[in-house]
Amino acid sequence: MPNQELLLIPGPTPVLDDIYHALAKETMAHTDARFVKIFKHSLEMTRQLFNNTDGEVFVVSGSGTLSMEIAIINTVAPGEKLLVVSHGYFGDRFTPLAKAFGIQVDTIQAEWGKHVDVAEVEKKCTEGHYKAVTVTHVDTSTGVVANLDELVPAVKKSGALFILDGVCASAAIEEDMQKEYGNPDYRIDVVLTGSQKAIGVPPGLAIVAFGPKALAARESREGVQGYYADIKNWLPIMQNPGKYYATPPVNMIYAFEKGMEIVMAEGLETRYRRHAALGKAVRAGLEVYGMKAIASEEVAAPTLSCVLYPEGVNDAEFRSKLASKGMIIAGSLASLAGKAFRIGHLGNVTRADFVKALELVGETLKEMGKDADTEGAIKEFIRVYEANL
Repeated sequence: MPNQELLLIPGPTPVLDDIYHALAKETMAHTDARFVKIFKHSLEMTRQLFNNTDGEVFVVSGSGTLSMEIAIINTVAPGEKLLVVSHGYFGDRFTPLAKAFGIQVDTIQAEWGKHVDVAEVEKKCTEGHYKAVTVTHVDTSTGVVANLDELVPAVKKSGALFILDGVCASAAIEEDMQKEYGNPDYRIDVVLTGSQKAIGVPPGLAIVAFGPKALAARESREGVQGYYADIKNWLPIMQNPGKYYATPPVNMIYAFEKGMEIVMAEGLETRYRRHAALGKAVRAGLEVYGMKAIASEEVAAPTLSCVLYPEGVNDAEFRSKLASKGMIIAGSLASLAGKAFRIGHLGNVTRADFVKALELVGETLKEMGKDADTEGAIKEFIRVYEANL
């Protein structure tokens, strides 16, 4: 089932044929020993992805939003305090989610396209007595990547749990739960993500990794405000997928196993380097067309870019013309709506995909009466890509 369109939104991302073929296999009983083996293998690779050797991973039917809920309700009790560190729209979503469960929430918001002030985060954590702090690794609205080297120590000095939203980063940017950020106690406690972005599998799986301190936070509570999202109900299944709690999405697990095999075959370091090179190169190529990312290179994400239009380019017309040529990009959100577009460069995409994308962008700009140096844009993309691999 070859892809008919060049799907370059921040997710879902293009799905490789091998993953489609896995998804389409005959459905087995969820207790079948053959399926249990597939599920176990998938969980083992998920632990490797996050280097989560002393915690547990959870892979259940759902979306990244469910992953957010699982991460919050199992670690922060009603009445306790949560600090949300937000680099954009998707970071902001933690606030209403937590409030829905009676959690007290404070928020530190960055100007869109910029990093939060780390000194402000550290000060707030020191004074606020927070149970946990959420950080979105890459905010899909702005294309800003969080600086974990600075944020993890700033949070962990206070003793709060560090919850990382990896939806637009996992399998493209390092999220090592064994990494010590200047102190043996300064580690990421929770990573949450979904299947449909850099992992390259269709939407449908909520994926969450809990470290030992996060598991202890759940263990210390009698109950949580959830049933399906309660990790204590899922722990026996993650430790032995032959057991039953709720029917797993059998075919999605087939696809997830194949997707994770592709990730691991490429190698995590190689995959991280490829994504970093792609991000820099795509932005460099688009800048030849007068399209500049709102995030500077110092804070720009390897996985997607939010790019401002040159003067006089109509957003709806531009994206519609590209769609008619088989290239799909995303509009921007909130105050950037109509002023910018978002382009994903994550998952199992290739250099050739973006050579084609830059051709189509140049062709579309010319149709709209704009100058476009297509040859120059492609040359700059290739130059930057090869220089950063």
